[in-house]
Amino acid sequence: MANNKSALKRIRQSKTRRVYNRYYMTTMRNAVKNFRALTDADEAEKQLPKVSSILDRMAVKGRIHKNKAANLKRSLAHHANNLRAEATQA
Repeated sequence: MANNKSALKRIRQSKTRRVYNRYYMTTMRNAVKNFRALTDADEAEKQLPKVSSILDRMAVKGRIHKNKAANLKRSLAHHANNLRAEATQA
């Protein structure tokens, strides 16, 4: 266990940050999962900017790597484009 004031403070800060990071990571994963579950092209088009914004914020804050955010955004945009293509063919 820590035995000086700065180490004790660092432990308190780490706990707080861990709680915040877990919340935001869970929110991000749920947003991505819900987006991938969409089957309506119009709804996907409406939700894509919101999910992209979440991913961008996560990358800026350092919770995920910027390349991971870019790869996820590309994947989600691809999904939205596929839904749009299926809607026009049907």
